[in-house]
Amino acid sequence: MSLTDLTATALLAKLASGDVTSAAITEAFLRRIELHDGQVGAFLRVDRESALAQAEAIDRKRRGGDPVGRLGGLPVAVKDVLCTRGEPTTCASRMLESFRPPYDATVISRLKAADAVLVGKTNMDEFAMGGSTENSAFRPTRNPWDLTRIPGGSSGGAAACVAASMSPLSVGSDTGGSIREPAALCGITGLKPTYGRVSRYGLVAFASSLDQIGPLAWTAEDAALLLEVLAGYDPADSTSVNLPVPRYTETLGQPLENLRIGLVREHFDQGLDGEVEAAVREAIRVFESLGAAVRWISLPHSKYAVATYYIIAPCEASSNLARYDGVHFGYRTDQRAMVAELEAQRKCLEQAGDEAGLDALDNALVRLYRKTRSEGFGPEVKRRIMLGTYALSAGYYDAYYLKALKVRRLVRDDFDRAFGEVDLIAGPVTPTPAFPLGAKIDDPLAMYLFDLYTVSTNLAGIAGISVPCGFSRGGLPIGLHLQSPPFEEERLLRAAHRFQQATDWHRRRPRLAADVA
Repeated sequence: MSLTDLTATALLAKLASGDVTSAAITEAFLRRIELHDGQVGAFLRVDRESALAQAEAIDRKRRGGDPVGRLGGLPVAVKDVLCTRGEPTTCASRMLESFRPPYDATVISRLKAADAVLVGKTNMDEFAMGGSTENSAFRPTRNPWDLTRIPGGSSGGAAACVAASMSPLSVGSDTGGSIREPAALCGITGLKPTYGRVSRYGLVAFASSLDQIGPLAWTAEDAALLLEVLAGYDPADSTSVNLPVPRYTETLGQPLENLRIGLVREHFDQGLDGEVEAAVREAIRVFESLGAAVRWISLPHSKYAVATYYIIAPCEASSNLARYDGVHFGYRTDQRAMVAELEAQRKCLEQAGDEAGLDALDNALVRLYRKTRSEGFGPEVKRRIMLGTYALSAGYYDAYYLKALKVRRLVRDDFDRAFGEVDLIAGPVTPTPAFPLGAKIDDPLAMYLFDLYTVSTNLAGIAGISVPCGFSRGGLPIGLHLQSPPFEEERLLRAAHRFQQATDWHRRRPRLAADVA
């Protein structure tokens, strides 16, 4: 078995024993990236020289007897939505193509302090808006299990790079399913922590009340390792919660006595693919064989979750993305071309004697904003900005945004009542396995409905994890969704780990063309 086939935990054990160096591990994964990323498209940027320099510095610390951090020289890939000092942070958008932040996001600082080797920035849907990683301004990411299909989104690159064994760990963000959906479709483990568990400082915002950063890895054990590094209070983030961070890796083996699992009636209804349902039901039988008690529960307001999410998230996006105006930072339209275009328009208006048109043409700043934003943003980002701006506009705020906030409270109340009866909630992550590239890109409603089972987790601010639980007849991965009460990631990870000890879905690896050759 090659180094790139090993889990992060196994690699860390080899590092600790001196069997292998961080430089050797990093080199192995960099070669893997060179071999496969041309077809997968998981990365937007890989800095080979920097990664090897980081690895060699960590090896020197270990040889000199100095203490090394929790990650001890493990390669980690990072979604390109996290600010990294002096390095391009594009959010897969032309708007930020040349942006180099002057500071590190808190999670980047914590990764560096833990002696992670940062190998590169991963591809994503532009500004994290999408569920397929087809909305990247630079190129789509493909699913390593079937290169004709999507990897999920918006953290598609972060999931695909782990699934293709190009990094043992990666960091993504989840606003409505953007860690869990790609994890499910790529056959790996992905955890969305409770809102406030991981600092959002330095995360380029999509929807500030929904965004959360979390780990992607092959196993729950690896996810627990990475979450220990990412989690914790941060005074720089006003939404960060000041609670101690458990040593998740040390409690994974503790028994889950009298575990009560709830199955949501509304999630096993029309629209759920038969193969996905069969795999999820079989996963539940595994939990029953391990001693869990399973019962049906109801989340009656879950049927409103997608509609609620797609009002709140675009409203927050409209506000957050207003800063990209072509003045302060980021993309700015070619002003010479704009001036030439305006002169041509002016001549036409003068010839027509259109005084109102001439007056409108005179607001140069508005023209700069309009042209910059129309050129810098992609179609999906524009769609969501327009949806949000409309819902926040005078006369519509109460009818849409305010009502959505009230329904959000009802969604959270449903979960609170359910967790009075059960310890965890289980179900599907996605309605179907990965669909073909291009199949839904021109049908926004169909794309949004793919988030049916995940957005309520973000609306309620609770934790959720996707673990591999089977494959379709076509060889595509299927994920099991487990949800826990707020700040019960320890319980979530223990349940996921126990399931993975009893199954082998997480041990399967895709075979890419160069591997077969």
